[in-house]
Formats: sequence, structure tokens, C-alpha cells
Amino acid sequence: MANNNNSQHKQAKPILGGHETFAFRNGWLKKGVDAAKLNGTIFTKDDALVDLGVGKNMVRSIRHWGIVSGLLEECEAKGLTKPLKPTWLAQQLFLNEKWDPYLEKDGSLWLIHWQICTNRLRGLIWAISFSEYLETEFTKQSLGNFIIRQLDHLNVKTTRDMVFRELDCFLHTYVTTRTSNRQKSKIDGLSEDNLDCPLAELDLIRYMPEYDLYHFNVGPKITLPVEVFGYALLNFIFTKEQKSSTISLEECIYQANSPGQIFKLDESSVVDYLVEIERRFPGGLRLVETAGLSQIYLTEAITMNIQASANKFLQGYYE
Repeated sequence: MANNNNSQHKQAKPILGGHETFAFRNGWLKKGVDAAKLNGTIFTKDDALVDLGVGKNMVRSIRHWGIVSGLLEECEAKGLTKPLKPTWLAQQLFLNEKWDPYLEKDGSLWLIHWQICTNRLRGLIWAISFSEYLETEFTKQSLGNFIIRQLDHLNVKTTRDMVFRELDCFLHTYVTTRTSNRQKSKIDGLSEDNLDCPLAELDLIRYMPEYDLYHFNVGPKITLPVEVFGYALLNFIFTKEQKSSTISLEECIYQANSPGQIFKLDESSVVDYLVEIERRFPGGLRLVETAGLSQIYLTEAITMNIQASANKFLQGYYE
């Protein structure tokens, strides 16, 4: 089954840090999954540096990104640091099914983005920034101050410095080094392009250096596949407390952790996806307007097992 980030993490206390200030790079997620498959304790071993071919901080970072993206999960074990194993999603993407081992498809990047931003246990700053901050334009300062207030609400104890370190990593996940720092042409002997996180390709956040402003790119996403949207929508519905066969269109656009917020879609884009799902996957869901209220109706076949239905959307995309 696919990992369900929200339901697992309702009671647990959020964990900040872990990425060692590195946004993940090309090849890191596959590297982490492959290593954990061979040895669940690899990330705590001295020879991890050699096996993974990166420095000590990057070993910890690869472990973090594997977990936050729902590709690695901790096994039941005694001790503080638990062995890791690949999840259902990692098996499908990288190992058994090899859907997209090098994350070359656009849909895979949107899927990883969704996984990270709905993981409120280990990706809380990502979740808050996409789901709860409703301004389109922002400075690092304004978003940071908002996050601090949200963490206070959640009773998460941390420091201002820690929040802004998290925020630097968050921005580096989505903004290329070319736009955020044009001065450095070489870092560690690598061109800047190699240091960019693959999620920067999604063009979700744009940086305007002349104003020192960031901008959420809200609207249609031509590279976001219908199936990945469908997977996200069903996972969102699955995490809701009241199990129901209907959900309002508004919730799917504006509520925290909704596809509308995480993918930064406007209303007409969400409607377009729903119409396309209805057309291509008949018998699944219907968009109905009654008394001026738009509702999404799920068929019994889907509500009986929402997670399996969500996974079928992904299988439809990759297979």
C-alpha cells in the first residue's frame, strides 16, 4: 500500500532538521533506496560514506529525504536509530516494478513533491508553506514569521535560527541556484546545475532578485498528470476524519493538504482535472453541482478501498 503520511503522523511530534541543510539532488533518492534494500542500517555505518559516495552530512541528508518522501520507512526495532526498508512506493518506482528509477517522468517529481509536502511529521515546514500560507508573494522574512506563529500554535518548540535554516532548505528545494545565487559558478567542483534539487523543475516557486521576492506559481500545471492528481486527491480524502462518499470541491482546492494547495492549482484547473478523471476513468467519481454547491461524489467501488484506488491511478500512469 502507499504510505499515508497524515494518518500515521497525527499523534507523533514533528521533527525539524535532518536534511543537514541540503535539498536532495539528482540520484539521491534512488541511491538511498538501493542502499537500504541491501542493508537497513547502512546510514549508521562508518562505510556508508564509501558505499554512498558522499560526505557524512550528506549520508544523513539522504536518509532524511528517503523517509520524508515516503520511500523509506523505519522497521520495528529497539534503539534510537531504527533500520530502514523501502516502502511500497519505493518498490514500485525503483526496485521491483522499476516504474521510473531515475525519476525522468514529470509525474514522478510531482509525486515526490506531494509526498514531502503532506508529511507533517518530517516535512512540516514544507507542509505549512504550501498548505497554510495563503499569500502568493512573500519574502523569506514574512514566510518565516508566519511559520514561527504556526509552530507556536502547534506547540512545537524550536528557535528562530532553526526555522530560518529550515526555510533556506525549503527554498533551495524549489528555486534554482542559477536564480538565487548567480555569482557562484563552481561549488565543490560541480556546476550549479548539479546542485539544484530536481523539484526546481516544477517551477512552483519563482524568485525575483530585483525585489528580493518569492512568488508561488498558482494556476494550471501542464506537466502534472491526471493520474498523479487523482492519486493525491484520493489520498487527501482518505486522511479526512469523516469517511464520506462526498467532498466539496472547495475543500479540494483550499483546505490544508489538499491537491489545490500542494500543487498550487486554481479552481478552474482542479475542475479540469476532475472532468478529465470522470472522462478517462468512468465509474470512479463525479463532479455534481446542487444548489450552487459543487460536490465530488465517489462511487462505492472507490470508497470501499480508497488507498487501493489511489494506487491504481499511479499504476495507470506508469504501466
